[in-house]
Amino acid sequence: MITLTKEIQQAIKDSQEEPVRLVDPETNVEYVVVPVETFELMRKGIYYDDSPLTEEERRHLLIQAGLRAGWDDPEMGVYNDMGPRRDDA
Repeated sequence: MITLTKEIQQAIKDSQEEPVRLVDPETNVEYVVVPVETFELMRKGIYYDDSPLTEEERRHLLIQAGLRAGWDDPEMGVYNDMGPRRDDA
């Protein structure tokens, strides 16, 4: 285990509970320092869930996308009055 330098300790104190980013000056690779409790939660999947979306989650995302696209605009109400599109016409 590596002991933190005074500089990194100060960066952690100044971070206000946010992860601290470090950069390796030789490779420019960035690293993130987080408390071990946070790391363990991340490792167990508490912060990240890659399971398939539920029907409710899908519906919520579709509604949000529609709202961002302007489908709640009152002028779009004309589409509610239109009959269904028929491909055989």
